[in-house]
Amino acid sequence: MAINRSVLTLDEFTLAQLRQFPTATGELSRLLRDMALAAKRVNVEVNKAGLVDILGDAGSVNVQGEDVKKLDIFANNQFMGVLKHGISCAGIGSEEMDDFVVFDDEVSNQSKYVVLFDPLDGSGNIDVNVSIGTIFSVYRRVSELGKPCTQEDFLQPGNKQVAAGYVVYGSSTMLVYATRRGVNGFTLDPSIGEFTLSHPDIKCPEAGKFYSVNHGNFFQYDESVRKYIDACQRKTKDAGGPYTQRYIGSMVADVHRNLIKGGIFMYPGTIEKPGGKLRLLYEANPFAFIVGVAGGLATNGKQRILDVQPASLHQRTPLFIGSKKMMEELETYMKA
Repeated sequence: MAINRSVLTLDEFTLAQLRQFPTATGELSRLLRDMALAAKRVNVEVNKAGLVDILGDAGSVNVQGEDVKKLDIFANNQFMGVLKHGISCAGIGSEEMDDFVVFDDEVSNQSKYVVLFDPLDGSGNIDVNVSIGTIFSVYRRVSELGKPCTQEDFLQPGNKQVAAGYVVYGSSTMLVYATRRGVNGFTLDPSIGEFTLSHPDIKCPEAGKFYSVNHGNFFQYDESVRKYIDACQRKTKDAGGPYTQRYIGSMVADVHRNLIKGGIFMYPGTIEKPGGKLRLLYEANPFAFIVGVAGGLATNGKQRILDVQPASLHQRTPLFIGSKKMMEELETYMKA
């Protein structure tokens, strides 16, 4: 089999990036490779989920009050295990766990970073074979190196992220990773078992044709949001329309599509849940960072998501995120 050497693997790409910064320690690159390893392990189980006893509910409820799926538990254990046995992470926070976990050993206490993640976003779709994913973000510690990390390290605003990414387990498995220098996408090549650079320097189109929102909650939304949705439906060709509604119900898949093709994703607060449903630390912040680096915008309807100071590990938030011009149009309705 001929191997295309013009295509970089994830390891080759990170090494090439390191060469541009001779003083870099490589700790962040090792952290990314650890996340990729865990993602490959989860991908194997996702692909054969219908063949083994791993589908369905685990019989417990997570801190969010949601039924925990068996694959949720497996994914959480994989990411936590890989990061714990690595040398680049001082501790983790997971959507599936009540509290953060400190890796209190000599090597981990010297690590500069902590990681927060949603191990399996969209897990309610596991049983019906819809794309699901993993979301993660990386923060530089603010606590003293050499000592165990603290809650303060995890409760930082999103603008303090040094990196963020997500993995889509779909028709192909893709890892999208962002630092302040850019956003790059890597597709898993099953023939060699490696993520390879497939989408270099991703830029979110300034405008798009897609809007993603749960129409079933339409009358639960604020009037300004309902007016914007009406405007999306009435878009004429002269005004950049018509828009197409696309809502998968798996945030990773919805935001990934809009990042690549242009669009807006909305998960507003409702009358019943005015504070929103999405998790600030595990979902909103990582995507706001990624889309922001790619040229898009993200807000909770009142302020930039990345500027929100978290008050708790499992804080929820409304979220509006997507192409710059579409977000700016939405903001005119929100301000009105």
